[in-house]
Amino acid sequence: MVSNRGMPVPPSRPPSRLRAPNSPPRPDPRPRPSARSLPATAPSQAAAPHDASSEGVRISKLITERGLASRREADEWIAAGYVRVAGVPAVLGQRARPEVAIEIDARARRMQAERVTVLLHKPIGYVSGQAEDGHAPAASLFVPANRWREDGTGVEFHRGHQRGLAPAGRLDIDSTGLLVLTQDGRIAKLLIGEEHRVEKEYLVRVRHVRPGPLPAPEFERLRHGLVLDGVPLKPARVSWANEDQLRFVLREGRKRQIRRMCELVGLEVLALKRVRIGSVALGPLPVGQWRYLGPMERF
Repeated sequence: MVSNRGMPVPPSRPPSRLRAPNSPPRPDPRPRPSARSLPATAPSQAAAPHDASSEGVRISKLITERGLASRREADEWIAAGYVRVAGVPAVLGQRARPEVAIEIDARARRMQAERVTVLLHKPIGYVSGQAEDGHAPAASLFVPANRWREDGTGVEFHRGHQRGLAPAGRLDIDSTGLLVLTQDGRIAKLLIGEEHRVEKEYLVRVRHVRPGPLPAPEFERLRHGLVLDGVPLKPARVSWANEDQLRFVLREGRKRQIRRMCELVGLEVLALKRVRIGSVALGPLPVGQWRYLGPMERF
C-alpha cells in the first residue's frame, strides 16, 4: 500500500485479543536460551564398565520363586557353595536374569530333607527354652565348637540345623543331664505329647531333712501315692543307687516334679541329673557338648 505522498505504508496489525483480568499469561512458544549443558560423561573420563551384579533379580529370590527353598535357606545354600548360576558358583547378593539356569547341589537337597535331633548334656545355669532372667538357653550351646568329637553319626553340621530347633522336654536351670533338641515334630510329640509313655531316668543326690533314715512308708509314697497341684502322680520306679543317691524312672514330666516329690517326704535335692530318655542314654557325652541322634537310634 502507498500513501498519498508516495511513501510505503506498513501493513496494519490485527487487533490483539483482550485477556481476562487476573488470567495467567500464555507461555511463550519461542525457545528460551538455556545454560550450556554438560555431557553425561566428561570427555576426560571413560564410561564406567557394565556391572552385571547390579541388574536382574537376586539369586536367592529366584530360588524362592521357583519353589526350591526359603530366602534364608537359599542364602545358606549360596554361602555353603551349593548353588551354581550358569555353571559358575554363586555368591551372596548376586543378581541374574529371571530365566538364568540355576543348579542346586544334591547335598543341599539332602540337607533340606533332613530333620535333625540333637542330644545335649545340659550344664547347670542354662534354661531349656527361651532365655530368661539373664540365663542363656541350652540351644545356644549347639555350635560346631561344642560338638562331641566321638559323634559317629556322620551327619554334617549346617546352620540350617539351628533353625526351628526346640527342646523336647525340659530340665530345670539347676539340673543337668540329657536334653533333647529337635526339628522333628514327631519326636517332640513322642517325648512331650499328652499321651507320651517314654521313660525318663534320673540320678538324684539327696540330703535327709529329718533325723534318721527315710521311713519305709515315705519311701513307698515316692513310688506311688503323692499328689501335686491336686493331681495324683503316676506310679514311678524309685530305688537307692547308694546311701545318698536315688534313681527315679518316670513316665511323666510335671514342673520340678522330682524336687517337689522329695520335699513331700522330707528329702532335699542337692543335685539332679537325667541319664536316659527311652532307650537313648546320656552315656559318656561330656557336659556342655552335644551329638546328633543316630539314624538307627530310637527313643
